[in-house]
Amino acid sequence: MGLAGQWQAQGQTEAAAQLYEAWLSHTGHPTAHRAVAAFNWGTLLGNLRRHEAAQAVYLQALAEKPDFAQARLNLAHQYEHLGRNDEALAAWREVYDRIEQLDTVGAHKLDLQLHALKNSARLLEQLRRYDESEALMVRSLELKPDQGDVIQHYVHIRQKQCEWPVYRTVGEVTENQLLTYTSLLAMLSASDDPALQLLTAQRFVFEKVVKYAGAPFHKLHGPAQRQGRFRIGYLSGDLCTHAVGLLTAELYELHDRSRFELIAYEWSKEDGTPLRERLKAGFERRVSLHGVEAEAAARQIAADGVDVLVDLQGLTNGARPDILAYRPAPVQVSYLGLPATSAVPGVDWILADRYVMQPDYLKYCSEKPLYIGPCYQVSDRKRPMGAPPTRAQYQLPEGAFVFASFNNNHKIGEAMWAAWMRILLAVPGSVLWLLADNRWCEANLKAAARAAGVDEQRLIFAPRVPPHDYLARFALADLVLDTFPYNAGTTASDCLWAGAPILTLSGRSYISRMCGSLLTAVGLPDLITDTLADYERLAIQIGRNPARAASYKRYLREQGRQSALFDIPAIVRDIERQFAHLATQARAGLPLRALD
Repeated sequence: MGLAGQWQAQGQTEAAAQLYEAWLSHTGHPTAHRAVAAFNWGTLLGNLRRHEAAQAVYLQALAEKPDFAQARLNLAHQYEHLGRNDEALAAWREVYDRIEQLDTVGAHKLDLQLHALKNSARLLEQLRRYDESEALMVRSLELKPDQGDVIQHYVHIRQKQCEWPVYRTVGEVTENQLLTYTSLLAMLSASDDPALQLLTAQRFVFEKVVKYAGAPFHKLHGPAQRQGRFRIGYLSGDLCTHAVGLLTAELYELHDRSRFELIAYEWSKEDGTPLRERLKAGFERRVSLHGVEAEAAARQIAADGVDVLVDLQGLTNGARPDILAYRPAPVQVSYLGLPATSAVPGVDWILADRYVMQPDYLKYCSEKPLYIGPCYQVSDRKRPMGAPPTRAQYQLPEGAFVFASFNNNHKIGEAMWAAWMRILLAVPGSVLWLLADNRWCEANLKAAARAAGVDEQRLIFAPRVPPHDYLARFALADLVLDTFPYNAGTTASDCLWAGAPILTLSGRSYISRMCGSLLTAVGLPDLITDTLADYERLAIQIGRNPARAASYKRYLREQGRQSALFDIPAIVRDIERQFAHLATQARAGLPLRALD
């Protein structure tokens, strides 16, 4: 074991694994030693991503010592890697339910129990078994309140299920801890306070993002001089059927290739869709960062001489902010994926317009704005539209005024839901058409409707459908109701492109002003409100006057697609002007200043 440890420390993992295999092939060694050797061998095989072999070796360790807790924990991880989720959950359950009967090696029993609970809850959440996941989070927090990562998921899983109040204390967990450990995504739904959003981003960066204080990688590893076309790198794991991928396909296609060279630095899912193939074709080069460490990825980007690196993820799921912290490009810009500040060191700029980033907001944003106009958001004019559906197809009553909201359920807050219920009560015969995301959310929303005096039959849940059918069904909505403070972004673009008007409430933060920006650019600023009371009042007025909703739909049908919102070539030229301006300054070694 000592020799195997030395080889492993020297990077000779394969040799160390072979040594364990050779040693275990001989009989006569004490059982306890054989169990530990098999455990160590399994760990090496797991690190080598040989999960089938690692699983077999952990079973060998458990055959030698059935109460070996750590071996059972690691066995569960191998099952998960192999897609055998039920077996993984069963193995972790064996640990957290029977921890007192199991033997542990060099670890506290509570730590192993918490490990099993945490990983089970994580996997159950991924499998969308939200109630089981939340129950295990509660159990974990009752055992140990000070677990920020568990608290983070506990808050967000309650948002996903529309369990109100979202900030419900559990065990010894305090309200302050619930707020402090709220993730940035959850905070964007929970609060329009830009200071809270900034603090949430800063906490994540402090805890999770690499601390690098050396010289920027673009100076250490980049070319001495950047010449020729401006090289633009797009950094993302969402260049697939994802909100970012759906919006940006035409952006890459419209870049002026005589002036700009495009490189995708990505770790996106190969989802087999035509959109994925189209996105890949939009770049001159693609560099896969699957399995590539952040420092190595940053060194590659720097060596490629990228002038402008555009981060399309921020702090969203699967983001890789460590790459940006090494500053592989002289100009690093945040765009689309996170409509808020990320506070990531090295990201100095954010693409915006003057509606989403007003002067009072700038002090809460670590990035400086690169203003484009009139709207910050690109979209795709080539997105396919499905065949026109009928009301009967979606169980919508004929003759009823259809309010709709297809935003993700976690964006629906208690205050906005109460307003929607008052709107339904004030517009007789109207219905509210919602996205059917999960059964717990549906049950909770129906219960909240009943408590507000609204017949739950007036809530109609639309199943998830392919993007082209999702776009087509907007034609059945009379008025789309936006969420607050997390406005519709891609969804707002979709509904306006499909010809459905959307009513929004604009607040203080970037994310609570997204839809207002789109409405301004499309020519419908009268659908923007500034208070919840005005939002509610306008929704009722439109609902009681269906001809007004029809006029908005007629305007969008006749003029919407010709509006500034969908003049994508002009938006791309604006983006290019800002990128070229900054890149030119960087090449000349000048201080970077954006165009007005």
